[in-house]
Amino acid sequence: MATKYYVTDTDLSERFPLYTRANVGEVFPDPVTPLTSSTGLWQAELGWRDAWERIGAFDASEFPPDQFSQLGVVAGYCYLNASLIRLFGVRAPGLSWQDMDEQFFGALPGVPTYEEQPGDEDLEKTAAIGAVFQWVLSKSRLEDLDELTADKNATEDLRANRPDFSELSNEELFAQFQELMQQHRKYFCQHIFTTYMATVPVGIISGVAAAVERPDLFMPIITGIGEVDSAEPSHALWEMGRLVSSSSELTEAFNNGVEGLLDRLSQSDRSDAQEFLSAFEDFVYSYGSRGPNEWEVRSPTWETRPELALSAIERMRLAPEEAAPKTQHAVRSAQREEAAAQLLAMVEGDPEVHGELSAGIAASMAWLPARERTKTNNIRLIHEMRVRMRVIGERMVALEAFDEIEDFGFLEETEYSALFAEPLSMLETIRARREEYYGLLDREAQFLFYGEADPPETWRRRDEASEDQLEPGSTLQGMPGCPGMAQGRARVILDSNDPTELEPGDILVAPITDPSWTPLFVPAAAVVVDVGAPLSHAIIVSRELGIPCVVSATDATRKIPNGALIQVNGDSGVVTVLDE
Repeated sequence: MATKYYVTDTDLSERFPLYTRANVGEVFPDPVTPLTSSTGLWQAELGWRDAWERIGAFDASEFPPDQFSQLGVVAGYCYLNASLIRLFGVRAPGLSWQDMDEQFFGALPGVPTYEEQPGDEDLEKTAAIGAVFQWVLSKSRLEDLDELTADKNATEDLRANRPDFSELSNEELFAQFQELMQQHRKYFCQHIFTTYMATVPVGIISGVAAAVERPDLFMPIITGIGEVDSAEPSHALWEMGRLVSSSSELTEAFNNGVEGLLDRLSQSDRSDAQEFLSAFEDFVYSYGSRGPNEWEVRSPTWETRPELALSAIERMRLAPEEAAPKTQHAVRSAQREEAAAQLLAMVEGDPEVHGELSAGIAASMAWLPARERTKTNNIRLIHEMRVRMRVIGERMVALEAFDEIEDFGFLEETEYSALFAEPLSMLETIRARREEYYGLLDREAQFLFYGEADPPETWRRRDEASEDQLEPGSTLQGMPGCPGMAQGRARVILDSNDPTELEPGDILVAPITDPSWTPLFVPAAAVVVDVGAPLSHAIIVSRELGIPCVVSATDATRKIPNGALIQVNGDSGVVTVLDE
């Protein structure tokens, strides 16, 4: 049994012992709170199992019915079970455990070798997965995936039909939270299923490009596809940034800071102020569910803390016109069509390979945006749970049962009946858990472990400086994310909540990114991320926006001096320090 360091910690699988923060670190960059661990995380576990069965890769009998297998929590931090991901590669036709390692770990060193266990290979499951793969290649447009469109409409309807919370009791609000949580299993199943299906066309394109010795054509072909839901807010933010840059009144208002900005503008009768307020209101309605650590119900979003979005606009308003997301997308789209035509021409003499490649390119146009759509559907659902819990939090603060609204996250689901019966009874428990939580937040979670993690007190502190910062002429090898070359000043940003140091033309250097970071990509000349792999957020969004990107640049935020002049090669994955 695994050592428990925090109330949210779970048992770990002995049968499947390799765990990683890869990918899930974008979803839960911070520790998981007791409320999320006792509700959403278990629904995600069940949804993942549903996805495996839909794919044909696993049977329900392979997992304990009442214990986590797909996920695990250590010292509050959520982990993915990499052993299961590898086993999918073993069972899937045309894939291997090495392929899955590349997808999730990128260029990360020190990953243990896979060791085969009895029952790992299963020919019946291989055949079932193969049939699903063939179905995937028959879908060439996002519109072909009817379920995802229906889910998008359903989650948008939740916002449109949001009730008047003032008419609901705490018990009724919490009951609605629990009812919405039950839907998370379905939406998360869609997300996991779509994530793995996106690897099919990507694998075909990569394999053909490597076989004809033109790996440089791979990335352009999966770039500039469009309809990426997580990139959409950047377009709206850009337009508001243009409103600001073209208005002397709005420029002056932003120059005075984003705190209290909306109140100041609401007192103005100028048409440009009212136009901005109207655009921002529409933006919050459509994209208010997004924000940092957005899968965690306790975290702020653009609706609950508008300053987060206003800070992004504040940076984006300074960007030159040529940085417009639409302009960059058009360039990448043209490059994609040219690269696809070139690769197809190279295999024209082999009808079988040509047909498979053609199907893979077409399918990538559906499945890569689909992955982001399923993620966004989940985020909308979680946000509707969040706004209900925040009402409870506000009421508890008024009763002095909570110190802050977000304290609702520090209670487990089963503890809410006691809270409602006697509100003050849980205050000391909340305070103790909050203090422990922030102690864990100071640590950088171990990225990979086999069997059991190291004790959290041995993990590096987030503010720990590197003793081996790169000097001029030194390089850091990462993994190519989006092609292109860029040069600029490195801005090491550790928190998307505070992007004020990032100037247009700077190179964003981040530990890991989630959709709250997306607006920072637009004014940046390039993006460098400590960790990441082909389906990570940084790569998907940089490809959509046309920003050169390098991921899996281990310890980039520690090794690259803040303010240094650096060069980023998105084709080779090399980052070079040019000048301090």
